[in-house]
Amino acid sequence: MSKALSSRPGHARSLGLRMILPVLAMAILPWAADALAGAAPAAPAATAPRLPASPQLPATVPANVLAGSQGFADLAERLLPTVVNISTSQMLKRPADQQKQPPPQGTPFDDFFKNFSDRENRPRRVQSLGSGFIIDAAGYVVTNNHVIEGADEITVILESGDEMKATLVGTDEKTDLALLKVNPSSPLPVARMGDSEKARVGEWVMAIGDPFGLGGTVTTGIISARNRDINAGPYDDFIQTDAPINRGNSGGPLFNMYGDVIGVNSAIYSPTGGSVGIGFAIPINAAKNVIAQLRAGGIVRRGWLGVRIQEVTDELAESFGLDKGRGALIAGMDEKGPAQKAGLQNGDVVLSFDGRPVADNRALPRMVADAPVGKTVNVEIMRRGQKRTLPITVARLADDEQKVASAEPTKGGAQGKQLSTPVLTNLGMTLGPITGESRRRYRLDDKVQGVVVTDVDADSPAGQKNIRTGDVITEVAQQKITSPEDFSAKLDTERKAGHRVVLLQVSRGGELTFIGVRLN
Repeated sequence: MSKALSSRPGHARSLGLRMILPVLAMAILPWAADALAGAAPAAPAATAPRLPASPQLPATVPANVLAGSQGFADLAERLLPTVVNISTSQMLKRPADQQKQPPPQGTPFDDFFKNFSDRENRPRRVQSLGSGFIIDAAGYVVTNNHVIEGADEITVILESGDEMKATLVGTDEKTDLALLKVNPSSPLPVARMGDSEKARVGEWVMAIGDPFGLGGTVTTGIISARNRDINAGPYDDFIQTDAPINRGNSGGPLFNMYGDVIGVNSAIYSPTGGSVGIGFAIPINAAKNVIAQLRAGGIVRRGWLGVRIQEVTDELAESFGLDKGRGALIAGMDEKGPAQKAGLQNGDVVLSFDGRPVADNRALPRMVADAPVGKTVNVEIMRRGQKRTLPITVARLADDEQKVASAEPTKGGAQGKQLSTPVLTNLGMTLGPITGESRRRYRLDDKVQGVVVTDVDADSPAGQKNIRTGDVITEVAQQKITSPEDFSAKLDTERKAGHRVVLLQVSRGGELTFIGVRLN
């Protein structure tokens, strides 16, 4: 049941990102039907004002789609048969620790409570609805993983009303995609795959699906944004649209005005579960490789480099000699990973992968994941102001591995002279040598080398970059340090060279990260 949005301050904090979960079966309450039957007749509608004539359509939009009074009718009529409703059912059983326990025996209500407890603890079959679209006349259907997750039975319902039992070919949780197979008696109409890379913000789009179990429903809007990260998975690259999509639209297609699928509707941002004009679709280009692998073998194999990466901010870019923040900064490597074997180093900035530019740190994991396992690719990097190209052989990402490896603590390094007193730097932090006492006090790794931060002025350049007490600075300007004296000397060198930002490598909790701090 929907409710009006509150105008109280802070109401926006109640908004949440929701997956468009399948819709449970609903029934109208008897009292609601009686209320509707006794409702007063509606007042006569006011005469609608005459609308001005529509301007001439741009040449890039098919004129026959929006021409005249038919609007999107021709396009919808052609595309509706390619979209299906998906009905799933599963048996839910209350866990043993949550089952209702009958009261002590010997009361007049023994039979009543026993029947009530049995009914509450009895397994129940739950049905839900979602959407999908046909990609092959032989009966292959694409939908979301969360639509069919945990289902015992899956039924595909065509626009004509015909129902067919479906088998699950494969799923991919990381991209929330699933592939189904039905066995039709005749070839099915197919939705044509498009090119989501050509989609532009502001273009018209059409969503078709099964919102709230109502059946095939057509809605239209525009592409509101691209490359959205909604923290749904490691490879987020969503298309945002204001085309109304609701619960039950999950797995349905997002079409462009040429009738090509450019996305798979997957999530909405909503305070109530209904559409507020912010929906998200998986780009079809990201889905193509996943779908092809599911169809070929039922599983997805992804590439792996064995690196942990971070964003290249504008300040970091300045210290690396880049014109702006771009690429992906390597902050850590797996000792057994392909990147380590190929000669990549912490502090390298990956500028291109297999001939394609790396726009930011979010783009690289997607490129690596899509790369064929075993393929040797060229990786262009920036290292200490110089560009280099290294060949690297892509390995397979194991199921239990993360998309990037955790950085190992820096090994080795000569023991420098340890000062007995801390040193205050003009970056606003106090540094001390790493001793047995400091390792115990700040719980430092036994192998980490560098200088430990013992105090930070919150208003200083270091404090503004969130450097904290207990952090260990392991490198200055990509050169290892072992004492506060080393730190001061290298800082002076950076100032004399005219650099405005110094690059620090910081170890925090065993993980390495790079921080650019502006010099006074």
